[in-house]
Amino acid sequence: MNNRALLLINHHARHGQKRLLEAINCLKNLGFQLIEESTEHPSHLAQIIHQYKNQVDLVIVGGGDGTLNAVVDALVETQLPLGVLPLGTANDLARTLGITNSLQEACEIIAHGELRRIDLGWVNGKHFFNVASLGLSVKITQKLTKKIKRRWGVFAYAATALQVIWESRPFSAEIRMNGQSYRVKTVQIAVGNGRYYGGGMAVVHDAKIDDQRLDLYSLEIKKWWQIIPLLPAIRKGRHIHRQNVRALHGQEIEVYTRKPRPINTDGEITTYTPAHFRVIPKAVAVFVPPV
Repeated sequence: MNNRALLLINHHARHGQKRLLEAINCLKNLGFQLIEESTEHPSHLAQIIHQYKNQVDLVIVGGGDGTLNAVVDALVETQLPLGVLPLGTANDLARTLGITNSLQEACEIIAHGELRRIDLGWVNGKHFFNVASLGLSVKITQKLTKKIKRRWGVFAYAATALQVIWESRPFSAEIRMNGQSYRVKTVQIAVGNGRYYGGGMAVVHDAKIDDQRLDLYSLEIKKWWQIIPLLPAIRKGRHIHRQNVRALHGQEIEVYTRKPRPINTDGEITTYTPAHFRVIPKAVAVFVPPV
């Protein structure tokens, strides 16, 4: 493969600014010809990819899951391969793909790894890598500031989650899939394409990012404290077997609520219910560790 690469770094990512020069030097030493671009507004990243789509062979993104979410639609449209430099707080896509937080190793994977086509989730016209959800996760996203994430790293998710959980109240929703309808009272509905989200929690223990299915779980608890015993299982993706947790999977899912509720895709609030989810098989190509 040719080595002309568009390098996009999120300076607001937890390790973005201080590791920029390290990333540039590492990639150049591996033979990449770089076009380096950055922006204060991640929403501009898609435009930059389109601007250079005929001048590069791949896109390398340095940042976290939110930065990757900002470029995913442009990657689908241009079909440029993706290289991931995990410089964010959670780095859940990197974790799903088996990419470590070592910058040197991540660069070497882009240079010498395998190019693998992975699925994407899609909701209301927006693609996502990891998980789209409504309920608790949206409130966590709204409370997680850049300052908190920089200071506490992945522990910021756990601390904020505990703060949000005791304030949680169930809401009504209707889930439609595979020709069936489920009316639920829930505090969280999550629809996963990959395995990890929220700083290393698993949607389902055996979820894969190329299994051509979406995995849904709904936390149907009545009191906030009922989630506490579930937390260790949620971390490992084993909660789907517990009481008060509904688990479903399929290729298309619809979720309806009485009033529009915000939906979080890969850590960013991007759309609202009613929501139509589907899986897009083999949508983009990503560099992953060789088998």
